[in-house]
Amino acid sequence: MFASLALSTRFRKSYVWAGAAAAFLVHVVIAVSAGRLLTFIPRHPLEVIIGILFLLGAGLLLFGPDEDESSERAKLAKKGNQLPGSFPRVFATAFTVVFLGEWGDITQIAIANYAAKYHSVWSVAVGAVLGLWLVAAAGIFIGSRLLERIPGRAVQRFTALILLLFAGISIWTGLH
Repeated sequence: MFASLALSTRFRKSYVWAGAAAAFLVHVVIAVSAGRLLTFIPRHPLEVIIGILFLLGAGLLLFGPDEDESSERAKLAKKGNQLPGSFPRVFATAFTVVFLGEWGDITQIAIANYAAKYHSVWSVAVGAVLGLWLVAAAGIFIGSRLLERIPGRAVQRFTALILLLFAGISIWTGLH
């Protein structure tokens, strides 16, 4: 969301969204493919593994570096000054920034976990893609207004609490 927001301050919003949307689509395909591989593990150990992965994700959010949207926005804006605003350039820039920035992040791990947990690659993939596209659109079109009111760290903590809940449920299910 932050990368999309930053890029949209320098380029046409629709071009940025197209690049971000394509990057998220590729991420979801990779994540559900990894999740599909996890389904070969027996159900109870798989639930525990999924719970541990959610727990690790929550730990990363709670104890990892803060999302510093202002410095990321400044870096991307500076880089954006050097690029012409043509669709292919903006698309490629947005795709690259989002793809590299989101590689191996908690969203991708969560998508793989859900694909494994629910044995439904298509429903998880469609839901994840639509959700990520909406987040990118929110970042581009209304994100700057929200970030003036809600600090990035608060969003991280809230997300970590949700992941802790998912971890607890998965581990409990795997052990019982």
